[in-house]
Amino acid sequence: QVQLVESGGGLVQAGGSLRLSCAASGRTFSSYAMAWFRQAPGKEREFVAAIGRSGGTTYYADSVKGRFTISRDNAKNTVALQMNSLKPEDTAVYYCAADAGILWSRTYYRPSEYEYWGQGTQVTVSS
Repeated sequence: QVQLVESGGGLVQAGGSLRLSCAASGRTFSSYAMAWFRQAPGKEREFVAAIGRSGGTTYYADSVKGRFTISRDNAKNTVALQMNSLKPEDTAVYYCAADAGILWSRTYYRPSEYEYWGQGTQVTVSS
């Protein structure tokens, strides 16, 4: 029973930066591992980045490693995705997701692991 709302998407030129935010409802935000996924037209939803409940563990897709940074602020019930050096290939709808499952550390990259999803925010990178 968690509501997630993404914000911060928009249009940016290749090489630029964008910061996405996800605001979560409730008082148990710290109980959930969080992740960002993205879905481009005609493609399946793919893993982008994930962060553990305390924020001490992070995972990144190879395609974004070194360019994107995931972070969370449990006091504010938010998770962010800082995206630098953006490429046209990064164009997609970005989704915030929450997971309370015990298997997160093994399956953090799988959409089916996550229980709650935001509505998505569009990121468009022009060339």
